[in-house]
Amino acid sequence: MLISAYLRYLSRARDEHSLHSPFLFSLYTNTIRTDNRREPAFKSIRQLRKELRQNTQLIDITDLGAGSKVNTSRQRTIRDIAKNSQKPARFGRLLYRLIRRTKAHTVLDLGTSLGVTTAHLAEAAKETGGRVTTFEGCPQTAAVARQNFDQLGIRNVTIVIGNLDETLVEQVKTLPPLDFVFFDANHRYEPTVRYFETCLTNIQNDTVFVFDDIHWSAEMEQAWQYIKAHPAVTVTVDLFWVGLVFFRQEQPRQDFILRF
Repeated sequence: MLISAYLRYLSRARDEHSLHSPFLFSLYTNTIRTDNRREPAFKSIRQLRKELRQNTQLIDITDLGAGSKVNTSRQRTIRDIAKNSQKPARFGRLLYRLIRRTKAHTVLDLGTSLGVTTAHLAEAAKETGGRVTTFEGCPQTAAVARQNFDQLGIRNVTIVIGNLDETLVEQVKTLPPLDFVFFDANHRYEPTVRYFETCLTNIQNDTVFVFDDIHWSAEMEQAWQYIKAHPAVTVTVDLFWVGLVFFRQEQPRQDFILRF
């Protein structure tokens, strides 16, 4: 299914020459398509990623989401998690650029894993004095992530451990208006929509939501269609691997499929 979805995406994706909205043109050319791999903050994160891919330590996995399509074992090596569950570095860099662009201060990360992507969010949020609240259902995975944040010298991350179905609502109630949310937790329709609607209760005009793996399965495709049609949403950008959602009331309602 993923291959057929990607082929459909390629046939419909557009480039910057088709964008007539100044907001979208700037977003695409200055943020989405920018190459910032030489950013100094990424050097230590790249080194950490290499170390994790060589780490043979076994940890017990508590998986409260849709699970891995590659390895369903209750015990997994850190190396295996880093290889099969971590987002490629270019997506971490994209999230970094988006947070820098929006000057996001209150950032949520729904799905910590080993913390590599979270580290990109935290490094970007440092510039505004912002903080990242990240959610992880597996205690042992969260412990490894905490060690990784300590190794990187990252101090602006709070890890919330437990079932996201129970922890997200209370956290959203206590936080200032959300500036940026990365959804990378339970890749099923109902939980994804529920997490979306929970976070909707605390947005502001310039909030940005980013949904991971929007074409990962039929359920995620269905969730993406629901999100696009929601009356609070004004602009969506489908980059195939991730989907961007904006709530800017000054923008006309539009859905874009752009090359990334």
